[in-house]
Amino acid sequence: MKVERKCKIVEMDRLDAVTFWMVLEVGKMVEQDGLRGGQFLHIKCGEGQLLRRPISVAYAGWDEPEDLATLIFEVRGEGTEWLSRRRVGDELDVIGPLGNGFNISQPGRYLLVGGGIGIPPLMQYGECLEWPRTAVLGFRTRDKAFPVITSRFQDHCERTCICTDDGTLGRHGFVDAQVREILEQDSGYTNILACGPKPMLRSVAKVANEFGVPCQVSMEERMGCGVGACLVCATPMKDGTVRHVCKDGPVFNAEEVDWDA
Repeated sequence: MKVERKCKIVEMDRLDAVTFWMVLEVGKMVEQDGLRGGQFLHIKCGEGQLLRRPISVAYAGWDEPEDLATLIFEVRGEGTEWLSRRRVGDELDVIGPLGNGFNISQPGRYLLVGGGIGIPPLMQYGECLEWPRTAVLGFRTRDKAFPVITSRFQDHCERTCICTDDGTLGRHGFVDAQVREILEQDSGYTNILACGPKPMLRSVAKVANEFGVPCQVSMEERMGCGVGACLVCATPMKDGTVRHVCKDGPVFNAEEVDWDA
């Protein structure tokens, strides 16, 4: 059930010049409403901003007196710049939980694939998924591979592969090449969970299709209302329909998405 409430900031850390780690008290959104990683919260960012900002949930857990949600975001405009200047103890106007997370009901082995700011929505799956999992994480450069994030996957996944665009850490190149190498050696994965920029998702979906591995993708799109009433985040499907990332997603089965639209 979507609710609007005031959420207090209980932790606020700067990871670099534009990346922030924030923890909110979110009432009973986890216990009562099932908030989990991969969903998002719609946050009002200043009195002068008409539209809220959708921030993905990296990790959500029960706590007392209120449940906690961890959000990791980058400053990309006036709204997120305002959000980055909040401090512990400040309250935010939040609507949530919104969107759908990944479907992990099928037992088996999972391959988690994240790129850039698309990595945090996979953190809870890397840490708490009860099935065996491998993680492939892509960063622009070594400086963006924050240990506070990468260690969560390295500590809990059977294998964690890191790729960087400039080759300063791990494999030099994009995540789709690493995914292809993994599937060439062993294609017996139950599902691929992928989150990141659309070009990355398109490439990973193509590789997954070649090896016959089901793939779920979490789409990144600009949003207006956050509840499906506007057309800002409309995404074409292969069957000719149009679905909304905010309401129907952000997670879709990769084979349903019209990647050429």
